[in-house]
Amino acid sequence: MTGQQNLVKSSDAGAGGAAVRAVGQAGVKSARAVSLRRYLLLGILLPVGLLVIMNTVGLYGQALGAVNTAYDRTLLASAKSIGEQLDVSGYDDDSRLRVTVPYAALEAFEADNKSRLFYRVSSLGGEMVSGFEQLPFWRGRIGPKPPYAALVDFYDDRFEGEAVRVAVLLQPVVSPAGRAMAVIQVAETLELRTTLARKILFDTLWRQALLLAVIALVVIVVVQRATRPVRRLSAELQARTEGDLTAISAPDAPRELLPLVEATNEVMERLRHLLEHQKRFVRDAAHQLRTPLAVLKVQVQSALHGDQDAQEALADISQTVDRATLLANQMLSLAKVEQLRQQPGQPAIDLAQVVRQVALDVSPLIAQKDIDFGIDIRPAFVAAHEWMLGELARNLLHNAIKHTPPGGSLTVHLAHELGHAALRISDSGPGIPAELAARLYQPFSAGDTRHGSGLGLAICREIALALGGGIALENRLDHGRVTGLDATVRLPLVQNIHSGGN
Repeated sequence: MTGQQNLVKSSDAGAGGAAVRAVGQAGVKSARAVSLRRYLLLGILLPVGLLVIMNTVGLYGQALGAVNTAYDRTLLASAKSIGEQLDVSGYDDDSRLRVTVPYAALEAFEADNKSRLFYRVSSLGGEMVSGFEQLPFWRGRIGPKPPYAALVDFYDDRFEGEAVRVAVLLQPVVSPAGRAMAVIQVAETLELRTTLARKILFDTLWRQALLLAVIALVVIVVVQRATRPVRRLSAELQARTEGDLTAISAPDAPRELLPLVEATNEVMERLRHLLEHQKRFVRDAAHQLRTPLAVLKVQVQSALHGDQDAQEALADISQTVDRATLLANQMLSLAKVEQLRQQPGQPAIDLAQVVRQVALDVSPLIAQKDIDFGIDIRPAFVAAHEWMLGELARNLLHNAIKHTPPGGSLTVHLAHELGHAALRISDSGPGIPAELAARLYQPFSAGDTRHGSGLGLAICREIALALGGGIALENRLDHGRVTGLDATVRLPLVQNIHSGGN
C-alpha cells in the first residue's frame, strides 16, 4: 500500500505542477506576444507623430505666408520710394517720365547680403524709363480688391534663371508740366524668404521632436511603474513549488489588475479542487477495489483447491463481482458528477419527467417486495444535465426500496417550494441510526456494507451541490417512534419556462 500511496502522491504532484507550469508558460507566451510598452508607444506616438507632421506642414505654410506678407510690404515700400522720385512732362500719351532712384530704396534688401533687388520703371504702355530692361514688363491686372490701399499687384516670376517675387505699383505722376501713369516693378530674389521659412521650420521640428521624445519617455516610465505589480506577480508564480495552487495575494495591485488577479485565483481554486478530487478518487479506488479483488482471488483459489462446492463458490464469486461492479460504476458516477460540474450552460430539464422514467425503471424491484408505491409529481424545470438528475433519482429510489420492508409503503412527491423544486422520497424503513447520522454523506459509509458500496448518498449530495441545491435526510417520527425516512432534495427552478405542454 505504501508504494501505491507514493505513486498517487507523485501523480498528483506532477498534475499540480503541470497545471502551475501551464499557467505560468501561458502567461510568459502572452507577455512575449504583446508588449504593453510597445503597444502604448505605437498607439500614442504614431497618431501624435502624424499630427505633428500635419501641424508642421501647416505651420510651414503659415510661416511662409507670413514671411511673404512681411517682405511684400517691404517690396511695396521700395516701389513707393521709387514712385516718390518720379517726374513727368507732357500729358497722357504725350507724357515723358523721368526718375532718379535713390540708394535708400534698395538699402533694406542689400543690407542682409542675401537677397538681390531689381527694379524697372515703365510707362503704362511698357516703354522703359529706368532700371533693368531684361525684367519682363508686367502684363497682369489689378484685382478689384488689392491687398493694400494702392494700385499694387504681387506675383512670382523668374529673372536671369532665378525665382523672384515681384511687386507692381501703378503710380499716378502729376506735375505742373504734365500728367502720366507709371508702372513700377520691384523684384526680389527668394534667398532671404526661404532661409527664414526654413529656420522657422527647423525650430518647429526640433521642438516637436523634443515633444515626441518626452512623450515616449513618459510612456516608458509610466508603463514600467504600472507593470511592476505584474512582474512581481509573475516572479511570485514562477517561484512557487510544484502543486502550490494557493490564492495570489496582491494587496498593492492597481484597480485595473484586480479582475485579472481574481480570475486567476478562481482558476487556481478550480484546479485545486479538481486535483483534490482526482487525488481522492485515485486513493479511494486503490483502497476500495483492493478488498473485493483480494476476496475474489481467495474465492477462486478455494474453488480450485476443492475446498468449497462449485455452485456455492460460483455464487460467492458472482456476489463479489457484483459488488465490485457496483463499486466501480458508482465511483465512475462520482467522477462524472465532478466532470459535469465544470460544464457551463446546463439546459433546462423537467425533473418530473426524469423521476417518472426512473420510477418505471425500478418498478420490478418495487413489485418484487410488494411495496405500496405512490407518486405525486408536477413539472419542475431545473438547469442540469439529464444524466445527473437520473442518477440522483435512481440512487434515492434504490436506497428507499432497499430499506423499505416487504409490504411497506414508498411515496414520491415533487412540488415547488420558494423557487425550488422539492423532491421528497418517503419510505417506511428503520430510518437513520444515530451513529451513522454524523458521517452519512461520507463515501464508503453505508449502513450495511454487505449490500452496498456506501457511495449512493455521497453521489446524491455531490449532484445536489453541483446543481446549487441541497439534500436532507430526516427520520419520520410518530409518538417518538421512527416510522420511516424522508429524503428531500431541493434544486433551484429555472424561471420563465413554459411548461403547459408537460
